Amino acid sequence: MNRSVLVSGGNRGIGLAVARAFAEAGDRVAVTYRSGEPPAGFLAVRCDVTDPAQVERACQEVAEEHGPAQIVVANAGITRDRLLARMSEDDFGSVLDTNLAGAFRLVRHTAGGMMRAGGGRIVLISSVMGLSGSAGQANYAAAKAGLVGLARSLARELGSREITCNVVAPGFVDTDMTRALSETQRARILGQVPLGRYARPEEVAAAVRFLASEEAGYLTGAVLPVDGGLGMGH
Repeated sequence: MNRSVLVSGGNRGIGLAVARAFAEAGDRVAVTYRSGEPPAGFLAVRCDVTDPAQVERACQEVAEEHGPAQIVVANAGITRDRLLARMSEDDFGSVLDTNLAGAFRLVRHTAGGMMRAGGGRIVLISSVMGLSGSAGQANYAAAKAGLVGLARSLARELGSREITCNVVAPGFVDTDMTRALSETQRARILGQVPLGRYARPEEVAAAVRFLASEEAGYLTGAVLPVDGGLGMGH
């Protein structure tokens, strides 16, 4: 393929699986990461997506090394789970700033290059919780729901420039975050999933890569669930 791909939050979990999927297809892949070690084999740029200046610099660095991003995957996210009575302003605001506004910043600084190139693909990583809601996750669910509205607005705004914008909504995925749950919590979660198992990060990555493919050229403003049936009806 040899396209310029940018994945935010690409140093672990879903983001790393997405980066690997594009690299295996022959694309030039850059990832951003906020903390920890950069993953080997990619152009890795340290970037806190809550800082507009850092996002702008990261996008410029990617453009200088790989060319302007033709595919952007907004994956960076955090959780700060609390019941409403215990959720602080910072708990709520920081999650929205990272998960929703971070995606906005990434797209804002890459869409111009796509327009000049005559097209591109944007994929936002939401969650089944953004569609169905989740007790104790009002901040996370609100941010992930907001990504759907953002994507559909961008789909309308950028469609005439041959830029598609879609959403992937994973359910429970086998990552470090879910492995930290207790056996009781894991059993309760799996009891809600019709397929009876967690998703593999590679299964989410496959959906992202499809939405960035030529075959998905007429798909925009869509929400693709990868949730084992957990979110049916939403």
